[in-house]
Amino acid sequence: MFEAAPVIVGLEIGTSKICAMVGEVNAAGEVGVIGVGQAKSRGVRKGEIVDPGAAAEDIRNAIVDAEQMADVEIRSVYLGVTGSHVHGFNNRGGHPVVSADRDIVQADVDDVLKNAKAINLPVANAVIHTIRQHFSVDGHGGIANPVGMLGSRLEVDVHVIHGNYNRLQNPIRVVKGLQVDPETIAFNGLVSAMAILTNEQKELGALVIDLGAGVTEYVVYAGGIIRHSGVLAVGGDHVTNDLAIGLKLPLARAEQLKLEHGSAIVGPNLKGATLTLASDLGLNDKTVNLEHLRRIMSLRLEEIFQLIAQDLDKAGLLDFLRAGVVLCGGVARTPDLEQLAGNIFQLPVTASQPCAVNGLASALNQPEFATAIGLVKYGAFQQQRQTARPSLVLSLANSFTSFFRRA
Repeated sequence: MFEAAPVIVGLEIGTSKICAMVGEVNAAGEVGVIGVGQAKSRGVRKGEIVDPGAAAEDIRNAIVDAEQMADVEIRSVYLGVTGSHVHGFNNRGGHPVVSADRDIVQADVDDVLKNAKAINLPVANAVIHTIRQHFSVDGHGGIANPVGMLGSRLEVDVHVIHGNYNRLQNPIRVVKGLQVDPETIAFNGLVSAMAILTNEQKELGALVIDLGAGVTEYVVYAGGIIRHSGVLAVGGDHVTNDLAIGLKLPLARAEQLKLEHGSAIVGPNLKGATLTLASDLGLNDKTVNLEHLRRIMSLRLEEIFQLIAQDLDKAGLLDFLRAGVVLCGGVARTPDLEQLAGNIFQLPVTASQPCAVNGLASALNQPEFATAIGLVKYGAFQQQRQTARPSLVLSLANSFTSFFRRA
């Protein structure tokens, strides 16, 4: 029989896999993972559900496996979302301090945050996150908590992440159809950064790139706050597709070659190197040029990094990345990927592993678990936020409650 337990469940609906991760917070406030369930994803393309029936079956299988490992019943989840429709931008809100003594109180902070969230988004879009950066009092910026200060005008800078309402509704409805309640949703790129970045890296400035099968998400931290976020609808599946076309192979064989012989760098010793593939249909054996294979992979991966670098250069953020670039996601396993990224960004690059969680450490010590672990940490933060006084919580403000009321 299942034990009733207050647990936190992160659910990642990915292009290649569904992952349900069960965590709990101990008395010391540390997040620990007690169960994981996975299933191959069949109804998802480019990070979004395209076959609700197949996706629902895969999600159910992943949740059942997680329940059995953790010996709990999963009734709610923190749901990760992504897709090319998800965008982020910075915004500023202002509010006059109306008290006679110009003393800034919590009500002023609440009002200025409300004004910052009043954004003219497209009608079809909804806000996923409104993340406060810094406050400013009478033009004096960089203030973490203005309560108790004197001033006549209070302003706040926020980073807003939003997406298409209907496309965000699709995974929510599939999960609800399984009699599981989505507590809230969270952007995959944001929670991946939560899972792998230390406070020092956030302060120094770091770029997190989560390379998945269908999409690539990226988030920039600098000065301890999130400065930029984005999504590219390109991932590991596109590398496989390029190989299938360029080498004239079935997708399954191209995927196998990518995993067994692929690399992000062509290398100097591959001139004339070939690999013979036995035919399964009685046809002639096929010879594959390894130099061509790796060149195809390198060009596609290089394109992904160049698009991100161009976006960050346009935003003027490349000079703020003193901690370098951190890679995660399944594609981060690609050999020599760090070297390729270093050539593009001209910065130190590491393939990181999730940190700051306890339990099942050896099993989860892989870059593809960053999003699921980040969702558990995000859920723990949300639960702590609900029990804490709002004035004490200054790092993240989620404004998606109204979204679920519309659902």
